[in-house]
This record gives sequence, C-alpha cells and structure tokens, in this order.
Amino acid sequence: MKTVRNANVLAFLAIVLMINSTVFAQNHKENMNHKHTNNLAKENSPYLLQHAHNPVNWYPWGEEALAKAKKENKVILVSIGYAACHWCHVMEHESFENEEIAKIMNEFFVCIKVDREERPDIDQIYMDAVQMMTGSGGWPLNCFAMPDGKPFFGGTYFRPNDWVKVLQGIQNAWLTESEKVKSVGDQIANGIRENEIITLKAETSDFTVADLEKAYRQWKQDFDTREGGNNRAPKFPLPNSLQFLLRYYHQTKDQSALDHVTLTLDKMAMGGIYDQVGGGFSRYSVDAIWKVPHFEKMLYDNGQLISLYAEAYQLTKIPEYKQLIEQSIDFVEREMTLPEGGFYSSLDADSEGVEGKFYVWEKAEVEALLKEESDLFCEYYGITDHANWEEGNILMISADKNRLAKKYKISEKELDEKLEKGRAALLNKRADRIRPGLDDKALTSWNALMLKGYVDAYKALGNEKYLAAAIKNADFIQKYLWKGEAHLHRNYKNGNSKINAFLDDYSFTIEAFVALYQATFDEQWLRKANQLIEHVLVHFTDDKSGMFFYTSDKDEALIARKMELIDNVIPSSNSSIAKSLFLVGTYLEKTRYVKRAEQMLLNVKSRLEKSVAYHSNWGQLYFWFANPPIEIVVVGEDASKQKEQIEKLFLPNVLISGSNTESNLPLLQNRYVNGQTTFYLCKNKTCKLPVTNANDVLKQLSEINAQLSVNNDQ
Repeated sequence: MKTVRNANVLAFLAIVLMINSTVFAQNHKENMNHKHTNNLAKENSPYLLQHAHNPVNWYPWGEEALAKAKKENKVILVSIGYAACHWCHVMEHESFENEEIAKIMNEFFVCIKVDREERPDIDQIYMDAVQMMTGSGGWPLNCFAMPDGKPFFGGTYFRPNDWVKVLQGIQNAWLTESEKVKSVGDQIANGIRENEIITLKAETSDFTVADLEKAYRQWKQDFDTREGGNNRAPKFPLPNSLQFLLRYYHQTKDQSALDHVTLTLDKMAMGGIYDQVGGGFSRYSVDAIWKVPHFEKMLYDNGQLISLYAEAYQLTKIPEYKQLIEQSIDFVEREMTLPEGGFYSSLDADSEGVEGKFYVWEKAEVEALLKEESDLFCEYYGITDHANWEEGNILMISADKNRLAKKYKISEKELDEKLEKGRAALLNKRADRIRPGLDDKALTSWNALMLKGYVDAYKALGNEKYLAAAIKNADFIQKYLWKGEAHLHRNYKNGNSKINAFLDDYSFTIEAFVALYQATFDEQWLRKANQLIEHVLVHFTDDKSGMFFYTSDKDEALIARKMELIDNVIPSSNSSIAKSLFLVGTYLEKTRYVKRAEQMLLNVKSRLEKSVAYHSNWGQLYFWFANPPIEIVVVGEDASKQKEQIEKLFLPNVLISGSNTESNLPLLQNRYVNGQTTFYLCKNKTCKLPVTNANDVLKQLSEINAQLSVNNDQ
C-alpha cells in the first residue's frame, strides 16, 4: 500500500485533527419509533436500512447525492460499513442517532451511506485513501471527499466528542483552506490510481516449484507453531493460503507444510472461533489462541472453510474434519439459506446490543439443561463458574477425549454420543434466545463460494444432499442474478437485483460452475462458465497489462478504476479469473485462455515469489504451470458413479472430465464405448492405455506422481 508522505498532506491532516480511535464503548442500541426517515428507506441493503431512521439525512451512493454536493459546493461524507459490523453499530448509536451531531452533519455535509458488501468498488477507493493517510483501515470507514468525490481526510471509528471535532475541523478547513484541501485531494486521488498498478511483463519465464521454496521458507518464519495460523493477534482464518500449503505439500512432500495446515485446522476447530454448539465459524479471533471470536458469521468464510476442511479430509481422513464439515453445512442450511436456494450474507456479532450474547453460556444454565451429564460436558468444553470471558463461557474443546473417556469410565463412542446429545440440548435451548441480526441479502460472489463449498463437501464425503443443494444454488444464480446474455448482477433481496456484478462475482461463479461440471459431468455448467468468461474478456479487460479491472466498462466511473491482485481473506478476483481461464481453456482447448492466464501469472510472478502468503491463489495457478495437470477422462454409462472413488482423494494436480454418453468436448471425443466404462489418463496431450476400473487408473496416476516427485527432487 502506497502511503502519502507529502509535507502539504501531512500539514493539512494536522490542521484537521489527530484522533486516537481506540474503542472501548459498548453498543446499547435502543428501539426507535421512526421519528426520522431519510433517503435510505427505499433501499434493499439491510445495512442501509439500519440507518434509514437516523436523524442524519443519509443518501445512498448515486447521482442525486453527488449532484447535490456539486450544486451546493459541500464536502461529501462517505460512511461505509456492513450489517454484521459491531463497531458500525456502536458509532451509529453514539453519533448517527444523536440529533445534535446529526444537525451538524446535515448542515455542513452531503452524507452518503455505503454497504461495502454491495459496493466493494466504492469501498476500495476510500479504504485506499484512509490507509494512505493513516497507515491503517477498517470499518466503520468514514472518509471526507470534495464535491467531485476525491477524498482528503478519513478514519474509522470516532468517539462522539472526537467526531464532532472532526466535523467542525473539516468544515472549517473547507471554508478557510479550500486550496490546500483540493491539493490534498488531488494527491490522494493520484495515489489511489497508482496503487497496485501492474505492467505487462514482455519477457517469458519458467515456472518451477523450486522457485517457491525460498518464498515458503520466508513465510514459514511467520508460522505460529503452537497455535497455528500466523504468529500474531488478531487471527483470521485464511482458507486460500492453507489450501496453497496443501498443494505445496502435495508437490514437495515437505511435511512442515502439512503439519502447519493440520495444526491450524485442529486449533480452529477446537477454539471459540468455531461455534461448538451450532457449527460454522466466526470471522476472526481477537486473540492468538482462537479463543474469543469477533462473533459475526460471514457466508464467505464458511463457504471457503468448508472447501478447505473437505480438501484436508480428502488428504488426511481425520474424522473430526468430517464432523466439522457436516456441522457447518447444517448451520448454513438452518440459518443462512433462502427458500429460493440462495444464501444469506451474514449474521451479526450482536444480539440485544451485546456482542456474543447469543453464543455464550453460564455454567448454571448448562447444569440445568444437562443435569448429571453436565460435569462431563463442562469439562470437555471448558465451562466454569467464573466463565472464561466477560460475557460468559465461550465453548472451547478443553480436554482430551481419550483421557476424559477413561476418567468417566466410558468408551470414546459413548463420550461422542453424550457430547452430541449435550450440543443438541444447548442448540435447542439457544433457539429461544433473541437472535443476532441477519443480513438477508444474497451476493453472487459469496453464493458462488458457498456453492463450491457444497461441491467440495460432496466430493469428499459423497453426500448426495450436498450436491443437490449446490445445483439448487446454481439454479438460483441463473434465475435471479443472471441478467441477459452472460450478464450477472451482484445482489438479490426480495425479488430485487439491481447492482451490476463485479469481477469477483464472475470469477467465483465460473470456478463454482467448473466444480459443478466436475461433480456432475453436466456440460451445461462448462458452457455457462465459458459464456461468463467471454463477457469478462469484453467488459473488464485492461489492454495495457492483460489483467482485469474490478469494475465493468458498463459501470459508472469513479475517481479510479481498481484492480484486485492480493489474495487475503478472500482470493483476489484477478487470481480467480486467471485460474478460471486456465481451467476452462484446458477443458475446451482454448489456447488463448491458457495463454492469457500465463501472462497474468508472469505479471505477478515477482510479487508472488516475495510474498506467497498474500498471493496464495496465484500460487495454486503457479503449480499448474510448473507441473501441468493430469487429465483423467471417464466415459461410459456408469461414468458418474465410477468417478466417486477418484474424487474422494486429494488430487490438486488432476482435472477430471467425463460423460455418461457420447460427447463433443475436446477431451471426450471418440472415447465412448457402448456398455463399458473406460478411464483415460493423459498428460501433455499423451495418454496412457485405457483401463476399465478406477483402481487401475489410480495406479497409473500414482506412477506419474512418483516420477514427478523424483523430477522435483532433482
């Protein structure tokens, strides 16, 4: 991230105010009788609707608000958050519901509220600005911009008194230092445009696994070898980076990579970040031991984590991973699924104005529910009279099963049954509590991540119900979010869908549709994936670099047109679309797609080798170019059933395709034989002799992988 260091900028920021935004307040949100109604009342976003009855005269982002700012020559306040954001609720209650503060905001500013989940393009612009000015960012994000939208000052959470000082300081600066304000705005706008600019790499380069070893060794120094994850707090699950490590282990047989993955997955599964009663993960842990979560539950986390645990189960067959997948999917089905087959976005961290209240327990409650079984349950989950957190006991696995079973003189099977019975009792009782708020919009990209999670869970566990749910979600995307020929929308709620899709909506949907083809051999999903790629090539391409913009050329122009390159909690849209180009290009033998993916990888290769942890999705693509995938083709009347033995294994270097009938797909042409299921294993357009059962093709695969391992060692 480029940071502004110009003396004029720093001088101006000093004129405005230096704010310490450390937060200790609690949210005690009161019921309001709708004394006020503003311009957000007609919106669909749950986050915007939360602010629809503030005394602040909020506008949604749009021409009306922007034109008003220009006409009245007023500073724009862009305030950005999301429905599940705890500190967004705090600032709303403390400042935006305060009539005296609202009066200042309404008099001096055009106030715009943005749901960052619906409009990540706007969030990217103003988050970049705040990070340049302050060195950090977060939500709520409050950024002040000139009437033309160029930001010049911002921050995150402000206490009410500090917020008033900021408002007054900004207005005074606008009236008395307008030229200095404009100069700062221009500099920051230029910095935003330059940030993450990438150039076309004309020279070619080899991709070798050995080139990633140095990057891995650097990253390894950051591993927490006791608690898993990175050696810091707070701790975020980073599913994509752990998926990279699984592939790194597969390619190199470096046991330390697999050990770090399993340690991290074990510790997360045992910790408070995982809902031990109801399944599903919170967004992050505030500490280094996965104990105290920030209790909001996001769809994108859970979709990716289901995929991650499914892959880890394929590789290790650790039974606890299977249980976690099943519990997490139960949570998604119970609490995050629309009747139409889509998925909701998130659950709030708060209930009754208190963070985590829905999820924590007093020991007396558990004893009353479980009676004579409570001692065992409380010991296993660390429930004590004094509680392990300020609001109550956060359930964490705190005892070894084998030791506990011996102590209570029961088998481990009986212990599991008692624990399951106890969890069910607590889940049933918890249903009577006041629930956290639900963000009931559906986002295309997040739905696609969850769709893929279901497909990956189906592959690993063989549960047909998971595949049916994935197909239902794909149908939901087509019915409610696919607008016109290969044109997606981003959001859906109550029959409405109005925001043009961004690059991640396309790329994650393409990846999900390819995964659905692999699981079903239904070629419509490949065809639809290809249609979406063609749309992206026309409307998102940057001709100068070969990369892709986050926004379509059909979208309104902001002060910068951004690209996503860094893989973080969610993979970057550029790395995702590059992988999609490789996959669809391979399946359909579209060389230009594969060449485009290769060019994109070349563009970021130096960045990847310096910081693989934050280019982990690019790293997965890197492996495909370093060791081109093996293709397994299954054709015949029993093809779909026969492939199940293969897809239960962790095979990241295998692309599977097949058909129950004749097919015109390039990989399948002229391979169907009536009355027989046949397997073909091919690499670099050379195929082994066909075989007629899965065991034989897996034997061929093992021989090829053994040879690749020898080559890598050399």
